[in-house]
Amino acid sequence: MKYAYFPGCVARGNCPELNSATLAIAPLLGLELVELAEAPCCGAGVINSQNPVLADTYNAKTFALAEEQGLNVMTVCSTCIGSLRKSNKRLQGQSAYLEQVNQHLRPSGREYHGNVDVTHLLYVLINDVGLDSLRSMVKRPLQGLRCAPFYGCFILRPSEVMGLDDPEHPTSLERVIEALGGKPIDYWHKTRCCGFPITLENEAASFKMAGAAIGEAKDLGAECMVTPCPLCHMNLDMQQPRIPRHTGRTYNMPVIHLPQLVGLALGLDPKQLGLHKHIMDTSAVVSRVVAH
Repeated sequence: MKYAYFPGCVARGNCPELNSATLAIAPLLGLELVELAEAPCCGAGVINSQNPVLADTYNAKTFALAEEQGLNVMTVCSTCIGSLRKSNKRLQGQSAYLEQVNQHLRPSGREYHGNVDVTHLLYVLINDVGLDSLRSMVKRPLQGLRCAPFYGCFILRPSEVMGLDDPEHPTSLERVIEALGGKPIDYWHKTRCCGFPITLENEAASFKMAGAAIGEAKDLGAECMVTPCPLCHMNLDMQQPRIPRHTGRTYNMPVIHLPQLVGLALGLDPKQLGLHKHIMDTSAVVSRVVAH
């Protein structure tokens, strides 16, 4: 299974352990990832709000790079898949608009013909690797580790663009956690916003949103949270020490990237997965699994 790999900016910047963990598990899963070295930023919705044609031109370049190799795009960022799939839907659904974007793209020597799909590692695990196959690859079962899945916004919504899971009652992360031997925790906040998009505008509101999600997961007995989105990880993990000033509560909740959880169950070294690089200590999770 071969994909054009689009890690996104955050997986190469603030959360490099996400990228390294993805590259570490790929060969174990039978995935060949061809990184699109020339691909630009997806825009994360910011460029689109100011200049939609520019945003779609950026993403059309990414699609053209993948199309030239006959590959679909796989990312490990929920924000990226949201932005990329929205652009792709506009480009594939309007031939005149695709031509308008290609007029901007052609001077760079690229052209997009509309033949690329965009997916996320989460859905590759389910639809391509397969949960039965994933289960058979497990060398270090999670031993009933209580994991709170945190989807966030962009991997689920809008459903007419994403169409990969039920936006209100998703099951993808839960099924992967179970296949790895863990126990998923069901809670209301798993499909809510983590607060990251408004951090700079309203820190208090942002951190209260993150704290509500972490707090509910903790109250229900979660030993860790698992997310497919590095931006969610930044607010839930990186900012977690600052959240108590707005909520009055300390959480000490480890927040794990999806490929790190997979790699842990497949028997990889926790340090190779970058589990020591988080702000919130993950040693209890590692000990819980590795001790067995």
